[in-house]
This record gives sequence, C-alpha cells and structure tokens, in this order.
Amino acid sequence: MATMLRYPVFPFLQERYQEGVGEAEGLSRGRGIMAEPDYIDADCEDLIQPKKLINPVKSSRNHQDLHRELLMNQKRGLSPQNKPELQKVMEKRKRDQVLKQQREEQEAHKKRSDLEIELMKRQQKLEQLELEQQKCEEEQENTPEFVKMKGNLRRTKQEAEPQETLP
Repeated sequence: MATMLRYPVFPFLQERYQEGVGEAEGLSRGRGIMAEPDYIDADCEDLIQPKKLINPVKSSRNHQDLHRELLMNQKRGLSPQNKPELQKVMEKRKRDQVLKQQREEQEAHKKRSDLEIELMKRQQKLEQLELEQQKCEEEQENTPEFVKMKGNLRRTKQEAEPQETLP
C-alpha cells in the first residue's frame, strides 16, 4: 500500500484492504471519493466544452494515402515486405563479405609480379594444348573405322616406300 513518510496516503483503501474486502470493491468505492469533472453534465451550457485535438500527422494527405494502401493490401492478403531485423543484418553481412572478397581479388590481380604473370601465361598455353589434344582424340574416336584403316594403310605405304628407294 502507498505510504508517505510512514503515514498511509489512502487510509480508506488501506482499511478495506486489511479487512479482506476484494480489491475491486475497494477501488470502486475509492473512486467514488474522487471528484468528477463538472463539464460532463450537459446542464452547464455557459462552460466551454473541451474538444479533441486534431492530430496533424493523421490529418496529413500522405498519412491517409499510406493508411488506405495498407488497408487495401491487408484485405487482398498482401503483406508489406518487412523482413525480421536478424535477417536484414545477416543479408547485409553477407553482402559486405562478398564485396570485401571481390575487392581482395581485384587487389590480388593488380599486385601480381612478373614471375606470376609468366607462370599464368605458361599455364594457359598448357591448358590450350591439352584441350587441342582432347579434341583430336575425340575426333579420332568419332571417325568411322574404315577411315582409320585407310590412314593406317597410307602410313605403312609411306614407310615402305622410303626403304625401297634407299638401296
């Protein structure tokens, strides 16, 4: 119970509370003690009646349009694309990480030495040679068997001819 300098502020309520009367009854009787404002009675026409103040935000055109749009979207079942704060933070971190990695790769490209550049060129040449060899092998595998045999016969014929001309 509220006390001020060890003296009860609401002695009527404290007595009710100690007697075991329900809190709801005690509070309702306590409210009866408080004075009610005079302007509630419609008898006094001479007094100026208080009016509800106009909220400038709610009366603005932008706010009304936004509210109308939100209501329409809610009726249609469309919710605004609000993501949870954690998801926004995680997406931002991921984006920042990707950007940082791209920057590091660009810096690594710029800082290559002459030796690294030469090694890269040689590696590219080797890869191109390997690709050409693979293409040749695939072409040979795809060619019909009679073409292969014809090529073999030509080779054997060419090998036999130089031996005959030598003696």
